[in-house]
Amino acid sequence: MTHRLRSAALVLAVATTTSVVVAAPAQARPHPHDPVTVVATGLDDPFGLSSENGRFYVAESTSGEISGIIPGGRPSVRLAGFSGPAGVDRKDGTIYVVTGAAEGPPAPGAARLYSSRRGEPLRTLADLTAYELANNPDGQAQFGPDGTPLDALSNPFAVLAGRGHDDRVFVADAGANAVLVLQGGRLSTFFVPPLVTTGLCEGVPNNDPQHVGCDSVPTGLAWGPDGHLYVSTLSSLVPGEGRVYVLDAHDGSVLRTVTGFSGPTGVAVGDDGAIYVSELLEGAPPPDGPEEEGLPPGFDPASVGQIVRVDRSGARSAAQVTMPLGLRWANGHLYSTAWSVAGQFLQQQGLGQVVRVDRRAFAPLT
Repeated sequence: MTHRLRSAALVLAVATTTSVVVAAPAQARPHPHDPVTVVATGLDDPFGLSSENGRFYVAESTSGEISGIIPGGRPSVRLAGFSGPAGVDRKDGTIYVVTGAAEGPPAPGAARLYSSRRGEPLRTLADLTAYELANNPDGQAQFGPDGTPLDALSNPFAVLAGRGHDDRVFVADAGANAVLVLQGGRLSTFFVPPLVTTGLCEGVPNNDPQHVGCDSVPTGLAWGPDGHLYVSTLSSLVPGEGRVYVLDAHDGSVLRTVTGFSGPTGVAVGDDGAIYVSELLEGAPPPDGPEEEGLPPGFDPASVGQIVRVDRSGARSAAQVTMPLGLRWANGHLYSTAWSVAGQFLQQQGLGQVVRVDRRAFAPLT
């Protein structure tokens, strides 16, 4: 998780744990006409979400597990022992996993791309920290919270396999500010989003020991029905400055940029071309507020988060989903993780969910 995203969520955590005990999400039997339907429960900080052949696969960041889910059934652990798995994808029986970075010194196995097939040993496909150290795709210097220069900063957040006969594997590296691609065993830079210089980011200095620049920070990857690659970018959590870049899947050139999001952490595209963006911390207390003040009176942490829908005409609507992160369009429906940071920042395990979000859950944004 990026430093700014972690800081913002930590404010929510401190306020919550010093004020209230968060009630567990509703576990009622799903109703087919509910606009948001719970597909799976009992997950530990579900981040990335994938689907193949009617099954879902979710990266549980806190437990270090990849779980398989049959809708209506209990999650079953498919892979375990990872250091902070953030992204997962499955294609033709192969599961791809990226592990994120933690605070402090790099943990063993962090910032790696792995693959696994049933009956075969786990394979390490790429060391993403080593790639960042050798190549530094965005060309920027990086600094720790205390202003100390860092040799490299890699924090993979999402992974996406190519479609059909495309054997490439894409990685959104939030720390490196780049989308990387693995093909034929070779890792290379596919796309580097530009530094954000508009809105509240106008005039913000680039990274130095005193400032954190408005880096794009790629967080999500998705294929559209048009064959293009969609990339969500956090834009340092600056309200309204999040982006979705629509890329030519062959050369990484930007075909279109969709703006106006706040802290996007995931992206999906419907069969009709509508773009869905998860805003994990929408409605959370501001990250720069006094921690000792706690939550505002009557504040409910379950109200934090939303998914924004942008249709082909540009019209926007939103559905309230608690702390959504990973998104997936599958079998004509939108699926999302929920309560995705409850374990890390609310100190309560097993609250994570996968939910199906019906079109009726979205109300127009004004």
